[in-house]
Amino acid sequence: MDNSTSDEDTDEDFDTQLIIQQSLQDIHWPRTTQQASADESLHSFLSADYKKIIETIEAGKEDALSHLTKHHSAFEEADGTGWLPLHRAAVQLNKNILQITLKASKPSMWEQTTHNGETALFLAVSTCLLENAHFLLLNGCNPNAKNSEGISPLLTGANALGQASDSSSILLEAASGGNPDSVTLLLEHGADANIPKNSGHLPIHVAADRGHLLALKILVPVTDLAAIKQSGISPVHCAAAGAHPECLELLIQEGFDVNFMLDQRIRKHYDDHRKSALYFAVSNGDLSSVKLLLSAGALPNQDPVNCLQIALRMGNYELISLLLRHGANVNYFCKVNPLHFPSALQYTLKDEVMLRMLLNYGYDTERCFDCPHGDKVHPCYTFEGWTSTVIKDTMFCEVITLSWLQHLSGKVVRVMLDYVDQVRICSKLKAVLQKQGLWSEIHFILTNPRPLRHLCRLKIRQCMGRLRLRCPVFMSFLPLPNRLKAYVLYKEYDLYGQGIFTGTW
Repeated sequence: MDNSTSDEDTDEDFDTQLIIQQSLQDIHWPRTTQQASADESLHSFLSADYKKIIETIEAGKEDALSHLTKHHSAFEEADGTGWLPLHRAAVQLNKNILQITLKASKPSMWEQTTHNGETALFLAVSTCLLENAHFLLLNGCNPNAKNSEGISPLLTGANALGQASDSSSILLEAASGGNPDSVTLLLEHGADANIPKNSGHLPIHVAADRGHLLALKILVPVTDLAAIKQSGISPVHCAAAGAHPECLELLIQEGFDVNFMLDQRIRKHYDDHRKSALYFAVSNGDLSSVKLLLSAGALPNQDPVNCLQIALRMGNYELISLLLRHGANVNYFCKVNPLHFPSALQYTLKDEVMLRMLLNYGYDTERCFDCPHGDKVHPCYTFEGWTSTVIKDTMFCEVITLSWLQHLSGKVVRVMLDYVDQVRICSKLKAVLQKQGLWSEIHFILTNPRPLRHLCRLKIRQCMGRLRLRCPVFMSFLPLPNRLKAYVLYKEYDLYGQGIFTGTW
């Protein structure tokens, strides 16, 4: 499913509704000036009987239409958009009009399509005329017929407003409309829930993406897992992308794998090459869906761009905390800017709450003080930049001493010292720190032995390893007093846990 914003979805629904309304007003097929002229020319060759039949159908005059059924050849004529009288009758509210028209039309016309590839049944489903659809099905119309772009009626029924130009089968069209009665009706008459549209999406995908819970409940038991696997995308992805936690909860309860990864052919359509349903939910800032996925065992470190990185960019404390508590890797490296130190730090330099979140969960702070130049003078650059084409394997000291960041250097380094043993700072960083108000405190820490209690905490954390530190279950079973556990986990520095929700320096 496309990862679109709510505004785009609203625009799409409005455009789709407009298309349907236009189709009922005989302008279903988009026209250029030349096409309109050509249609008018073609219309002039339509028989008078055909024109009268169409007028009678649209007026809903049953008796008059019955008298016109003797003109059999006129019921085989189509206008410039490929619409037969039967197609017009399929979208009329009066089912008797459809009955009369179907009886007057040859059986060979029943499956004939418009220029958009839509059968009479397809049109009845897409316009939510259930009685018309039921009548056509009872008379043997094919419930699995697709339009020209592969959309089935069932897919339309699972979607809010079917968009014929989007390619599906009749069942897929029904799923797109979210009408459970249409979906049930088509399934009872042999519609196949495992027929994909041209893009590979099944009716279950469309229902999940649009948040049609009732249609989704019907489609889950009749959709084959093999068909879902063949599509390369899970309905879990679709529910997460559409920000529909109620659909997501249903799918999880039904046993769908929350760690099903997008197939490569689907991933390539996204610039970030995302793979997991969790990534969709995090990108949407959808806390409800993120909680459901993580509680169901979703892994937070599966995507090329780490889910934690997305949450850090958003500055969403609750989302960051949630991911960290479920094992998000604070020491991920971003491929865009090759840094010598773990990349997450770059999003927290101006925010102490987020910075301490990372450090509390095992961020590799020592690596930030790892500079190959030491006390030597750093090479001089004629630029200030932070790009992979200019600086390779960028050191922390190079970043924090940039002109627009060096005013933060004292505060950031002072916080970092709470999480390391004795460290040495390079000449470049030292020169900048000496200009900061916190330098005297930093200098005292750097030149004096660290407290034994602090060193013990560091040693315990080192022995535990970062994976265990990131695992709440392991910590809960650790045979240590709760007070000592809290100390090991730096609870006194958990500003977010203490209810501090603004950490700007």
